[in-house]
Amino acid sequence: MPKAKVLVTGGAGFIGSHLCHQLLQEDWAVDVLDNFDPYYDPEIKRAQIQKLLDQPHFSLSEGDIRDMDALDKLAGDYDVIVHLAAKAGVRPSIVDPRGYQDVNVRGTQNVLEMARKWKVPQFVFASSSSVYGLNPDLPWREESMVLKPISPYASTKVSGELLGHVYSHLFNIRFIALRFFTVYGPGQRPDLAIHNFGRKMMEGKVLPFFGDGSTRRDYTYIADIVQGIMGAMRYEESMYEVINLGNDRTISLSEMVNALEKVLEKTAVLDVLPEMKGDLPHTWADISKARSLLGYAPATSFELGIEAFAHWLRQELRQSNDQKGIS
Repeated sequence: MPKAKVLVTGGAGFIGSHLCHQLLQEDWAVDVLDNFDPYYDPEIKRAQIQKLLDQPHFSLSEGDIRDMDALDKLAGDYDVIVHLAAKAGVRPSIVDPRGYQDVNVRGTQNVLEMARKWKVPQFVFASSSSVYGLNPDLPWREESMVLKPISPYASTKVSGELLGHVYSHLFNIRFIALRFFTVYGPGQRPDLAIHNFGRKMMEGKVLPFFGDGSTRRDYTYIADIVQGIMGAMRYEESMYEVINLGNDRTISLSEMVNALEKVLEKTAVLDVLPEMKGDLPHTWADISKARSLLGYAPATSFELGIEAFAHWLRQELRQSNDQKGIS
């Protein structure tokens, strides 16, 4: 018998599908709610979740977190909710700020309402490093009150954290907000830089290279993020926490491209463009709180993570070419 039951919203996505796989390995019963949003090809998400459909303690429901009727049809007997569902991406949020507000804020409140109705004791929320915005105090620490988000996406994640505090205070729901720092690895979303650049390099295409290459990111490998989420699912020491999940190391855009060139054995051709509005100059996580509260210990160096990603990408392209009859 499963030891506990979890609802994972957005469970067919990159992070969600990896999390669900690990949860099933550790004998959880897993329900997923996903609307297969067309932000990127929904068939990618369907392929990721297809591998889990024959598991005896796994259930998939297609629905939108803005639809209370869809939420009401779920089982409700959950020990934990892991809320990953959201409209993703900084740049698209600048074009559609109202859409992001609708999904990421109203949708999050809907899921919190169901947690209150179902009396779910534990709620883990996917926040983002983007909430820090133009905070100059590096590395970023959770206790910093200097949040200067510069995109609608980032502002919706701040709102989600604050909603969580309200529901935790009023309705006795333990709420853990995890600020993810640039998650990458096998299965990464195709719009994110490492996947986008790697695929273009393998196909001999030009890379859109914004700025002078000096922007820096704290890249965090997917397996480490999954372990951090599972630590938050088990956490019981306090009722509300905001916790960074990063790798405590920064890599510049130029260094990232150089690393891809090395592991893919390809030379990048760059289309140098002006910096994009909404992009942060740097992200860097202080992970001491995650180490202390969650036992979080990222184990994958950027070099090893890029090698694993490159191996996966080659397999994906080989499979795609076989399907198309390309030798």
